[in-house]
Amino acid sequence: MQLLNLNKPQGITSQEAVTKVKRLLKIKKAGHTGTLDPIATGVLVICLDEATKLAGYLINLDKEYVITMKLGERTDTFDAEGKVIGKVEDFNVTEDMVREVLDKFRGRQIQKVPPYSAVKRGGVPLYKLARSGMEVERPSREVNIYSIELMEFQKEVLKIKVRCSKGTYVRTLIDDIGLRLGTFAHITGLVRTAVGPFRIEESFSLEDLKEGRFNLIPVDEGLSVYPEIRLKGSEARALKNGSFIPVPLTLKFNEGTILRLYDESGFFGMAIVRGGRLKPERIVRTV
Repeated sequence: MQLLNLNKPQGITSQEAVTKVKRLLKIKKAGHTGTLDPIATGVLVICLDEATKLAGYLINLDKEYVITMKLGERTDTFDAEGKVIGKVEDFNVTEDMVREVLDKFRGRQIQKVPPYSAVKRGGVPLYKLARSGMEVERPSREVNIYSIELMEFQKEVLKIKVRCSKGTYVRTLIDDIGLRLGTFAHITGLVRTAVGPFRIEESFSLEDLKEGRFNLIPVDEGLSVYPEIRLKGSEARALKNGSFIPVPLTLKFNEGTILRLYDESGFFGMAIVRGGRLKPERIVRTV
């Protein structure tokens, strides 16, 4: 059960990247853990074979991005691949103004899903409705911006670094920042520099895979943000068979805590604390 920290190239979808990885590694089953738009590059964590069962836990990891944004223009997709739908020819944005505005975006907030997204409304993806010219109310979600900082400032081009929770739409974030600055903005460059413990400095390109210059990561290392619990043989067998077991009295975990499970043979799955008991959520083959 292994993971690949791929540096996705620009110009292909995340699913196309997965298909290329499967072909290069000669494996039958793989899946990514959080979409990157074709315009974006950077960390795309790919689950291989049995590790695909645990993709949902990796999707929940926090993300970090370096974003290049252009002021003065709004596009229908909120990025450079879209059609320009609004322009502000004359605007005056200073570095101090940008820092002040960015400060206001730190913390928890309600964010609207962008019009060009795979989120569905009435069973139809929003991007399909947008392409047909139909305007619908876009759903909102709570996100958390842990940090946001200005890296470079020019009159029309800014570069910022953002660390945020799962589900954050950085395209919406940039559109909102532009509006708060009294103008428009859209993304012209996007690099995902981290997903949880996975850093871009430790990622591998498709070219690396072709040349055999890569390492795979044990899946439980990628899940290291979740606390672990080590169990005796009988307890582990019970969980593997789908039974609940009491949380050991020597351990104190809050309700809803998700745990990595280990026995004498190593990692074997994930469980959640429910009513003082461990409920198995995902058990995987260890051999």
